Amino acid sequence: MKVFTDPIGTRVELRFDESIEARHILTIPTFNGKYVFTRHKKRGIEFPGGKLEDRETIYDAVCRELFEETGAKVKTITYLGTYTVYDEEPFKKAVYKVEVDTFIEKCDYHETLGPVLYEHLEDIDDKDKSILLKDPCIKYLYEQTKMM
Repeated sequence: MKVFTDPIGTRVELRFDESIEARHILTIPTFNGKYVFTRHKKRGIEFPGGKLEDRETIYDAVCRELFEETGAKVKTITYLGTYTVYDEEPFKKAVYKVEVDTFIEKCDYHETLGPVLYEHLEDIDDKDKSILLKDPCIKYLYEQTKMM
C-alpha cells in the first residue's frame, strides 16, 4: 500500500489488489507512443474515467468511458491499482493502463471536448490541467506506465 495526500488535503490510499471492489474507473491510455487525455469542459485536461453503470463490469466501464470521452477503441487493458479517497464519502477508483487500437471521430464526447494527445504529462501547461492531473497518486500511476 502507498499513501498520498491529494491537492485538497485528503488522504488517498493506493493498493495493488484487483479484487477490491470499485465503482469508479480511471484510464491511462496510450496510442502510438503518446498519452491520450480528454479535455473536460469544466475541469480541463485529464485522463478519461468515470463511474460504473448498473450491472456493468469494470472492463465494460473502461471501454465505455474511454469511447464516450475520446472515441477510442481499446486494444489492451492492464490493471495498475485501486485507490481510495477518504473524502466525506469515501470512494474507490480502479486504474488501468489502456492501449488504444483506433479512434472513431464523434459529434459528441459527452462532458468532454474529445481526445488530446501528448507525449508526456509534463508537456501540458499547468493552467490547462485538471486538478486530477496534479494529484500525486495519479502522477505516481502515470510514472508506473512509463516503465511498462
